Amino acid sequence: MVNDAKLLATLRQHFGFNAFRPGQLATLRSIMAQQDTLAILPTGAGKTLLYQLPAYLLKGTIIVVSPLLSLMQDQENRLRLRGEKRVVVLSSLLTMSERIHVLTHLNSYHYIFVSPEMLARQDVEEGLARMKLALLVIDEAHCISQWGPDFRPEYLLLGRVIRSLGHPTTLMLTATASRRVADDICQKLSLTHVTRVVRSIDRPNIFLAVEQCDSQDEKQGQLLRLVKKFDRSGVIYFSSRKIASEVANFLANQTKLRVAAYHAGVASIDRYRIQQQFMQEKLDVICATSAFGMGIDKNNIRYVIHYHFPPSLTSYVQEIGRAGRDGKQSAAVLLYSPGDEQLALNLKAVELPSVAMMNAYRKHQVAANALGRNATILTFYLDHGWQPERIVAYFQQRWQLAQRQVQEMLAYIRTGQCKREFMLTAFGEPGKKQPVNWCCSADQKAWQEDLVLPVIQPTRFPVENDFDWQKRLRQLFF
Repeated sequence: MVNDAKLLATLRQHFGFNAFRPGQLATLRSIMAQQDTLAILPTGAGKTLLYQLPAYLLKGTIIVVSPLLSLMQDQENRLRLRGEKRVVVLSSLLTMSERIHVLTHLNSYHYIFVSPEMLARQDVEEGLARMKLALLVIDEAHCISQWGPDFRPEYLLLGRVIRSLGHPTTLMLTATASRRVADDICQKLSLTHVTRVVRSIDRPNIFLAVEQCDSQDEKQGQLLRLVKKFDRSGVIYFSSRKIASEVANFLANQTKLRVAAYHAGVASIDRYRIQQQFMQEKLDVICATSAFGMGIDKNNIRYVIHYHFPPSLTSYVQEIGRAGRDGKQSAAVLLYSPGDEQLALNLKAVELPSVAMMNAYRKHQVAANALGRNATILTFYLDHGWQPERIVAYFQQRWQLAQRQVQEMLAYIRTGQCKREFMLTAFGEPGKKQPVNWCCSADQKAWQEDLVLPVIQPTRFPVENDFDWQKRLRQLFF
């Protein structure tokens, strides 16, 4: 059994810190006791240390399941900068021969980063099952609940994979999860004895504001005023790729700020370049869809604006948490026009074919494309033994949940009370609000005139952290 003194000594020796951040020690104790652990720690709490530090104390390989290729590459780069050479990203970027080489030399790696889709491959799962695993890490674990059922169903296979790997100690990491989401994560992974380490979601340095706009034109004008006022590093979230690109061009033409769009419609090589330019202060504003920001370790984002309606309060808290990681005054602004919630509902709707049509697919009487525009998701469930009636009932439950989440988001927008108190109560933390001078727009009607954000000083990167994204792109793609 590793005691606290040993953990602290390892922290000092390998990471140069003299004390743990809140939540870290409790999580590490649980991991070292071989307990499955769900750590819900706010953005900036140092979650990567929770699997990097045990690597010095445990024997075996650490598997990190991550939702985004850019996030995996970023973690790989950070480990290599720390001197760790035995690290690999098992991804679609590997050629067939490269993947075969990795799979035949799995025991030579200390860290293996992999997506749920790659982990679900039979050859990958079988290769990992033959190894001695020290720890299985599921990063951004809220994706199991939010993305898995109707976007990336391979997340739902992780419970089976955990069992096939011999149930190694499992660490689930996320910055935001309500009690319902936390329960859902554990249920979908079939984990019954899980230690939960939960810290408050409250980020007192983030000012919360909602701006009601009567039309989309007014919303765009309000956005322009805010971006000009803040004149700092910021992220603007959209539900539509097309509108994200259009608004990025609009802001670039109307201001002197350096603006770029980031979403799945942008080529991967350009997304990687944009991410690195934003990190190195070569871009001021990113107009992005929800994937941007996971694992982005940029501490001086001064504001996050939501141009479109967030699908849930959990998603909203997750995304605004990317502002003010340095602890300085920042702002989160939600722009709302009547009817915006319909787009959020439309994105959650899953069009199901008839039970008869799904049965016809199961009997090989029709092709997959006969199941409609959601054929990819439906064939996943059907191919994994779900009966059509179960699929219909399941997606009806998901639709009811989506409606409840939209109503909760509308209640946040419309409340005349303190928005921070509303948010904390929704996450089971009533009465935990810390006293701050600038809390929310509920009692600060002139906040746009009075809110002062700190000046961002240009960052001078130390030589060891200077990252040549052009060189890295050549290595990855050419």
